[in-house]
Amino acid sequence: MSAVTPPAPQDPQARIRIIALGDHLLAGVGDARALGWLGRAVASEQGTHCRIDMFTAALPDETSAELAERWDEDVRRRTDTEARAAGNVDHRVILAPGRADIEAGISLARSRLNVAKVLDGLERLRLPAFVVGPAPSRDPALAAAVRELSGAFEDVCSRRRIPYIDMVGGLDGHEQWVTDVARSPGDHPGQIGYGLMAWLVLHGGFGSWLGTSS
Repeated sequence: MSAVTPPAPQDPQARIRIIALGDHLLAGVGDARALGWLGRAVASEQGTHCRIDMFTAALPDETSAELAERWDEDVRRRTDTEARAAGNVDHRVILAPGRADIEAGISLARSRLNVAKVLDGLERLRLPAFVVGPAPSRDPALAAAVRELSGAFEDVCSRRRIPYIDMVGGLDGHEQWVTDVARSPGDHPGQIGYGLMAWLVLHGGFGSWLGTSS
């Protein structure tokens, strides 16, 4: 199965609609600027040649099973069917599954199947997908499990040739990330951490996937 990404429209009125599904980190919880990694990444790709609109549907501590249950309705409700059919709005979907599967006791095999179900559904709808994996935890007891979960998600994406951002590999042990998360009352980043996440997304092919930069 191949996830071919068509080029983004280039006329002055061109628009890209990003539909983003994920947990509380997608919503930028804890970010004083209220941008999160997604807002920062999109702002960097926003240009005069094409307007990018974001339609975000984030749920705190969502498991992959819950994501697999809701994705279809949430994506369809945020799709402009007429504009898409006319070719006026290029629709794309970002998935940002978190690490709630670990505490919920969901097996890696089931986590893989849940994410695969969503990605295969998006493929049937001909909607290009971009997946951002869970961020590392400052809790040593969770660290190894999060790395395994991220690896499982990455394998599912690799088999489908879908872009995947390994946040654990990019941030675990990173001095600025560790310091930023340590200042948080919860196990989530602040402005610096979200900036690092956005950097990984931007350097992981986000612009190429959107068709806004190489």
